[in-house]
Amino acid sequence: MKPFTLEIGAQAPDFSLPATDGKTYSLQDFSDARVLVVFFTCNHCPFVTGSDEVTRATAEKFAGQGVRFVGINSNSKNTYAEDSFDHMVERMKEHNFPWVYLRDESQDVARAYGALRTPHFYCFDAGRKLFYTGRGVDNPRDAAKSSVNNLDRALSEHLAGKPISTPKTNPIGCNVKWDGKEAHWMPAEACDLV
Repeated sequence: MKPFTLEIGAQAPDFSLPATDGKTYSLQDFSDARVLVVFFTCNHCPFVTGSDEVTRATAEKFAGQGVRFVGINSNSKNTYAEDSFDHMVERMKEHNFPWVYLRDESQDVARAYGALRTPHFYCFDAGRKLFYTGRGVDNPRDAAKSSVNNLDRALSEHLAGKPISTPKTNPIGCNVKWDGKEAHWMPAEACDLV
């Protein structure tokens, strides 16, 4: 059985999703990026809201080196009404995050990537092969108390041409809210990465 979550070295699955800016984006729209960070996020999760500013700082730190960030909200609005597209648009207006924010209504993209939690980060090289997956920081609910920024470290190592010291970590956060399932349901094959 293939693993639920993309393995290191896997190719980035394509997508075609609407964004809060009114456009639709696919993988091809980021072809100029030296590194593409795709992360599964949402509007309400305390692990997302607790670490969004650290994610912003990381995105801004590496933007000049050709790193692009793409946030995807796959949560069912039927489970959490605040994860609706309208709330996504409001959230981007309020916070002006330095990434495009996409809506995965069908949850097909979350399944293709094997998103486990919000937030869950996937870092792809110029050939769109996965070199890091997992958490951003080790305390996303209260990022000020974090001791490790795994995302920053993986990006720094990759851009410096070094091997990734920790290519996989377990994402920390709320599970993805799967449509038609109770809020804490996870697919049977979804398991810890390490």
